[in-house]
Amino acid sequence: MKRVLVLGISAYFHDSSVALLENGEIIYASQEERFSRKKHDSDFPSKALKDLLKYNNLSLSEIDYIVFFEKPFLKFERLIETYLAFAPKGFKQFLFSMPIWLKEKLFMKNEIINRLKLIDDRFDEKKIFFSEHHLSHAASAFFPSPFRKSLIFTADGVGEWATTSVAIGNLNQIDIKKEINFPHSLGLLYSAFTYYCGFKVNSGEYKLMGLAPYGKPLYEDLIKQELIDVKEDGSFRLNQKYFNYSTGFEMTSREFDKLFGMPRREPESNINRFYINIASSIQKVTEEIMLKILLALKKEFKLDNLCLAGGVALNCVANGLIKKKIFKKLWVQPASGDAGGSLGAVLAFWHMHLNKKRKTNKLDSMRGSYLGPKFNTEEIKKFLDANGANYKLFDRKTMINKTAHFLSNGKAVGWFQGRMEFGPRALGARSILADPRNKNMQKQLNLKIKFRESFRPFAPSVLDKHVSKWFELEGSSPYMLLVAPVKDNKLIKKKTDSELKLNSINNLRSKIPGVTHVDNTARIQTVCLKTNKNYYELLEEFNKITKTPILINTSFNIRGEPIVCSPKDAFKCFMGTNMDILVIENFVLEKRNQNKSQQINYLDEFELD
Repeated sequence: MKRVLVLGISAYFHDSSVALLENGEIIYASQEERFSRKKHDSDFPSKALKDLLKYNNLSLSEIDYIVFFEKPFLKFERLIETYLAFAPKGFKQFLFSMPIWLKEKLFMKNEIINRLKLIDDRFDEKKIFFSEHHLSHAASAFFPSPFRKSLIFTADGVGEWATTSVAIGNLNQIDIKKEINFPHSLGLLYSAFTYYCGFKVNSGEYKLMGLAPYGKPLYEDLIKQELIDVKEDGSFRLNQKYFNYSTGFEMTSREFDKLFGMPRREPESNINRFYINIASSIQKVTEEIMLKILLALKKEFKLDNLCLAGGVALNCVANGLIKKKIFKKLWVQPASGDAGGSLGAVLAFWHMHLNKKRKTNKLDSMRGSYLGPKFNTEEIKKFLDANGANYKLFDRKTMINKTAHFLSNGKAVGWFQGRMEFGPRALGARSILADPRNKNMQKQLNLKIKFRESFRPFAPSVLDKHVSKWFELEGSSPYMLLVAPVKDNKLIKKKTDSELKLNSINNLRSKIPGVTHVDNTARIQTVCLKTNKNYYELLEEFNKITKTPILINTSFNIRGEPIVCSPKDAFKCFMGTNMDILVIENFVLEKRNQNKSQQINYLDEFELD
């Protein structure tokens, strides 16, 4: 069979990425931020593309087709029509954005060609094609899923026009059935509250979700009465009086502040009870709308399978409720945001444009989302030696045994193994690991290693065969995209305050306090032997020592920094934090044995998110 290679590109808005199919099989995907070290990097993914070519031993001219994840002319049409609809309001934004569009974004094909020819001047520009934004999202969700036929729901800020779409995936085709268009957007509604609570849009939404359980949804009714009109079928309209994203440089308007009686929280200032309750309220409203839409869709289309993508699909609390209450057969694309657009674009092109048959995998075809680069023993040793690192090299079994003992003794371990994850979650390839039984570990990791807000919870990785013994979850959650309660028999029954304080996350709630949030839930990753042997066996070894088949798993980075990609990134993070142990493949480094002169403070290199 002739080898056919299809390259996908997502770029110029946020989370630029590349993805590669070989004869329809996903063989590589990564984000530009991991190589540029600029979080949510939106630039053309030149560095990621170069790594893709290097890793797969390819030249760009060997690629058969290149697919961009959306259509710039449609997006430009939406911007022009929006400015006309709101004129003269928004004139400053118009003057700011039009030169950028006319110079760079409108003629995207030329820009892409120019950037590709810098990599390989033999590149044939006739190979370039364009997908549509929400089709790319839908394809990224359905085609890798284990379902032959499924309902597909995508929701984000905005693509070209659509903000929300409903489709049916059947074998190798996707049929878009319904859409909600800009400016009415569930993603932008949630981002408006992210902005109002003082977090960064397109980055801090997960903070809002983590903050919500501390509060009470006191403003739920006000939001539903004034900001959003939700119909019986879940369709909705936003009251634009309260928002400024269509015509200004902020997400919310002065009317928004008046409605809630408080100004926007200043970023990095103390979070008071008002903003905590605001976070709780918008999370509750988002969950209600998602459930209402999906219940109506299930009744209408009579399908039992659901695929999710788009930024809203990263709301793992809502996902957990969807799985519990409506769709037990749920599959969520691990790179649900714009990064996943590069993957969806190539999958849609392969199956729908080239009309290629689709094979389903009973798990999925994402390979555990371990789709980025990896490093061999020679490369790692060369780097460590050149940087004067003190290390020991073990065989694989000994490395796993020693790491499990370090963890059981309360050490924080940087764990760097195999191919890097694609998507926003560390899944046991570029992770910081710790003992979930340790009641002080949550605070230590947040303040001394991650340098982030103390209220933020950590996620558990659990052996897939033990998940139902510890959590109220049926089936698997390989991509850390479902929240579920900790089992009652694992909880420590204690009276909780009616009003939770931000430091109450440190209270002892369960036998695994390091991963139990204030509402007794956890964002779960189930670990499978087939997709990550080293991590699975580490969990097994830890379980033998502690009778606990669970580890704290947080991304290997500090606040504001992308997840580490290379041994260089990992060593820098190790030496710049209070991490105790670094394990890079079979190389084990102890902090106490390193040259103290190599300790650094690199927090200032990254903008706080």
